[in-house]
Amino acid sequence: MSAFAVKGTAGTPGVPPGGPVRGLPWTVLRLHRAALVVWGAFLLATIGMLVWEAGINADSVRDRIAACGQDSSLCRFRAVVDYGGTIGWASTLVYYSFFAVAAFAAGALTGRELENGTAQLAWTQSVSPTRWLAATLAVPALLLVAGGTVFVFVFRWAWAANRDLMGDDWTFNDVFAARGPALVAYGLCGLGVGALAGVVLRRSLPALGVACGVMYLLNHNLEKYREDLWPKVASGGSGSSGGFGGSGGRFHPESHYWPMHLVETGIVLGVAVLATGAAFWVLRRRTG
Repeated sequence: MSAFAVKGTAGTPGVPPGGPVRGLPWTVLRLHRAALVVWGAFLLATIGMLVWEAGINADSVRDRIAACGQDSSLCRFRAVVDYGGTIGWASTLVYYSFFAVAAFAAGALTGRELENGTAQLAWTQSVSPTRWLAATLAVPALLLVAGGTVFVFVFRWAWAANRDLMGDDWTFNDVFAARGPALVAYGLCGLGVGALAGVVLRRSLPALGVACGVMYLLNHNLEKYREDLWPKVASGGSGSSGGFGGSGGRFHPESHYWPMHLVETGIVLGVAVLATGAAFWVLRRRTG
């Protein structure tokens, strides 16, 4: 709690000079360094898994398949599952990590600070509520964008490098998100929704539950109605293979990936902006 209460001076150990306003990002890093270290280690581990599988392990998997012989389909299946499963788990874990982001933003980042009075103490040290919230959200937002962008580029490379060893396609939910900016958008949305829940409820556990529930509803409905995000084409035309959502003689070819992906990204970012704006509005109303 005292981290917010100390004005930074040249002689204050551990606190940057320039006062609490300029030192707020540094303070956020200090207060939540454990969570940020875990997030960084998690991303590094998943990226390492992708690099290992696609860049190093792929040849040994092919050797295993070659050693299976012509009639051992189960042996081949196991080899492909071992390879593709590792890449699939990496994308799935990072994709659905927006639940953890929402829980962190609602619980530790905002709800707990308002519940135990740490935020209110900061506001007595020449830090306005809006500046406190801006700094509180800016640090994790930058880390989410940076880390998520790196993961997307590595995953796109790993996913496309050895398609003969993969058992999925572009229509899988985790693959659909992890190949583009939707992955980052979901993380930012979780941050905004979590902040709004924390500011409104001001209690960590209820805010955590509400934020995760809202993110589940948003993600579930977007996945459920994903095929309606872009007009389908008639079946039997060019690129009829590898599509999905086929009904009534119409379907989505793989060429529709980017239009559908960008529409979903726009929706998720829109929710993120609305939730973040609402959090600032509620905070200003409650603090005068």
